[in-house]
Amino acid sequence: MKKKRFTEEQIVLILKEYEGGREIKDLCRELGVTSTTFYNWRKKYSGMDYSQLKRLKELEAENRKLKQMYADAALDNMALKDVISKKW
Repeated sequence: MKKKRFTEEQIVLILKEYEGGREIKDLCRELGVTSTTFYNWRKKYSGMDYSQLKRLKELEAENRKLKQMYADAALDNMALKDVISKKW
């Protein structure tokens, strides 16, 4: 997986600069990113502050953990159904 160049906190600060009146093309040139990347950041992180970003990361981690737990339980359930359905 490709290493991220900017952390989420840095991206939020960059978006705050944009909201403060800086031009997109100037920010992109200064940071060395494309305008497409900037617009993706804006779509994902716009209007967030650090506490909201931290909460988002916590929720994403919890969601990932719950999905893994569900997958494990579903796999166990399928295995038990296979054992029960076999005729002895």
